[in-house]
Amino acid sequence: MSVTDPIADMLTCIRNSLDAGHEATDIRHSRLKVEIVRILKREGYVSDYVVEGGDNKKTLRVYLKYTDDGKPVVLGLRRISKPGLRRHAGSGKLPRVLGGFGTLILSTSSGVMTGAEAKAKGVGGEILCEVW
Repeated sequence: MSVTDPIADMLTCIRNSLDAGHEATDIRHSRLKVEIVRILKREGYVSDYVVEGGDNKKTLRVYLKYTDDGKPVVLGLRRISKPGLRRHAGSGKLPRVLGGFGTLILSTSSGVMTGAEAKAKGVGGEILCEVW
C-alpha cells in the first residue's frame, strides 16, 4: 500500500501509539524519518530509536517517552507542509510554536534541523512539522 504523505503517516503512528500507551511503535524506514526522530530524541520528546531489518525491509522503531504519572511527553504533533501545499519560510520569518515552548522541524539546504538552529545559522527551508 502506497502512502501519499509518509511524514504525516509517521506522525500519526506516533500520536496513536502515545494515545494507546504503547512502549514503542514501528514505522517504515526512510532517511528523512530517521532525521526527524533524531531531533525528537535530542529535544526530549522520545526516549530512543533504532533502525532494524535488512537492506530492503528496514523498520524504524521509536521508543516513546512518558512522564512519571504515565502521561505522554508529546502533547501534540502537527504536519505543516503537505504534498498538496508546501510551506516554506526564510530564517527571519520562522513561526514560533506555542510562544517558544514547542519545536519546529525544518528541512533546509543544510539538513533537517529545528527552527532555533535554522534561525541561528541564518537559513530557511520547508517547515515539516511542529511538536509540543
